[in-house]
Amino acid sequence: MAKTSGVPFNGTKEQEEKLRAKLHELKSVQGGLMPALQEAQEIYGYLPKEVQIIVAEELGLSLSEVYGVVSFYSQFTIVPKGKYKIGVCLGTACYVKGSGDILAEVEKVLGISAGQITSDAKFSIDATRCIGCCGLAPVMTVNDDVYGRITPKDVNGILAKYN
Repeated sequence: MAKTSGVPFNGTKEQEEKLRAKLHELKSVQGGLMPALQEAQEIYGYLPKEVQIIVAEELGLSLSEVYGVVSFYSQFTIVPKGKYKIGVCLGTACYVKGSGDILAEVEKVLGISAGQITSDAKFSIDATRCIGCCGLAPVMTVNDDVYGRITPKDVNGILAKYN
């Protein structure tokens, strides 16, 4: 079963118009579904059912065809991301150095689990794979900010910077 965020969809008319214009360009392109979904996710930040329906209608596909692609590829998400996207690396180097405990602390502090978003849409958490900062293990990111060699005790201070 698909995850839901509990955050209502709030797409704008401008976003829809931009998406429909792009989909019109891609309608005749063979294999256009992938670029269409990439464009839709770029516009909305995620691919809720409402957006998938627009893609299906404009490309002349069934909703199940669109959802099949969305749910197959890990680059797509049906859950919105927060203003501050937290990633906790669970790659081997980070995991060995305690990133599992860091993830647990972030979840505890924010009251949500990995893959979820806070009810105010301020924070979302993702457990990630290697981000290429193994020398700084364990690593946590908040948007483009990288925090290395952290411990669970550092989590509150890091998150406080974004409140």
